Amino acid sequence: MPAFKLIDAKLPDFGVPKTRPELDRSVHVARFNALNRARRAAGLDVLVVYADREHAANLAYLTGFDPRFEEALLVIAPDATPTLLTGPENLGRANAAAIEVEARLYPPFGLMGQDRTKTPALDEVLGNAGIAANQRIGVLGWKYFGPSEASKPESWLETPSYIIDTLRQIAGPEGRVVNANALLMHPVTGLRAVNEIVQIAQFEFGAVACSEAVKALIGSVRPGMSGFEAVQNMRLGVLPHSCHTMFSSGDELVGLNSPTGRVLEKGDPMTTAVGYWGGLSSRMGWLAEDAGDLPDDARDYVERLAGPYFACAAEWYETIGIGVTGGELDALARRHLDTPFFKLVLNPGHLIHIDEWMNTQVYPGSTEPFLSGQCVQVDIIPAAGPPYYGANIEDGIALLDARGRDELRASFPDVWNRIEARRAFMGDVLGIRLKPEVLPLSNLAGAMPPFWLAPERIVSRA
Repeated sequence: MPAFKLIDAKLPDFGVPKTRPELDRSVHVARFNALNRARRAAGLDVLVVYADREHAANLAYLTGFDPRFEEALLVIAPDATPTLLTGPENLGRANAAAIEVEARLYPPFGLMGQDRTKTPALDEVLGNAGIAANQRIGVLGWKYFGPSEASKPESWLETPSYIIDTLRQIAGPEGRVVNANALLMHPVTGLRAVNEIVQIAQFEFGAVACSEAVKALIGSVRPGMSGFEAVQNMRLGVLPHSCHTMFSSGDELVGLNSPTGRVLEKGDPMTTAVGYWGGLSSRMGWLAEDAGDLPDDARDYVERLAGPYFACAAEWYETIGIGVTGGELDALARRHLDTPFFKLVLNPGHLIHIDEWMNTQVYPGSTEPFLSGQCVQVDIIPAAGPPYYGANIEDGIALLDARGRDELRASFPDVWNRIEARRAFMGDVLGIRLKPEVLPLSNLAGAMPPFWLAPERIVSRA
């Protein structure tokens, strides 16, 4: 007997927040102080945090400032005001950072063709910021490495070579320049792995916005539209994106692709995703009213792929919780979908933050646990290929213990009411019973419509 069925169920209106919770200065100051404690515990003298438009999460987490168009560098030295180097366009924004900084112009961080004739020597700039010979210097950009990649992974640095070369020159043979991204980005001990209550409330705003965009597309897409026209119905533009908007269909279907002018036809497979800070929603389905509109060799799509996939996702939702290990979730997904047909790819779950994928404790054999305060993305991706293509039910949740739930309820009652409504829908309609600490942040709330011309026909537990 299958563990799933198709039902007719209108997705409730969970509500859309009118205002976005904002982090006040005290949150960023506390984060900065915590990072300094972690720096000292790691035996590091100074920290250097690099950011560009694509890789700004660590800097934004600490300072509330993310560079636009340009690069930026934050130098954290003991007993000194942090120095924040930017190009000319971001100097004003850097001066308004949420922690006290000394914002300085470094022209090479600006765009090509701007005046760089008065560029100071980089070693002098860094020296004035507090970097000196014989120091152990930790560098944070956007990733760190492990022993399976390098014999000395702490020496692998992903930031631009001109910065690293200069840091190594200053440090000299008695100093060290090491990768320190784990201080913020380790999935268990990293400071960014666990979120404050206000941060979770802010991330819910992003999760609602991207899920509402995907809902709008599914509810409006029609044969004869182009991909561009379909995506325009999402009404995007609310927040900075954590990734590019994705949409593809038919013989152009590739999950990461951007929309094109391809005209949509009845019976097309299609996939879409929207990501804002704190949330991403993605769905895969068919431009069809029912299985009769699908290609002949894919008319058992629900029975063969979507249904078993939903059963896996439902068990994932019911299994995750505080103290559950990443290895347990990985084994669950592989038990359901690790076959040549499903072609399971990526880790089936990861932490979501300002960046769409911060890190993950989900991998084979992982003993790393999920913690209260973490935001986690359901990210189970089969890549079956033609004629079935795939399935997706990607959204984010937060994990909060009883104390955290009480604080969220008291501080952000509207957020709490939406979460409670989503939990009720998932339990009463979809048959997915969540643990008390599992708080769905997306307004799609586990809904999986395989046929986008009948978006109120969704998969549920049998």
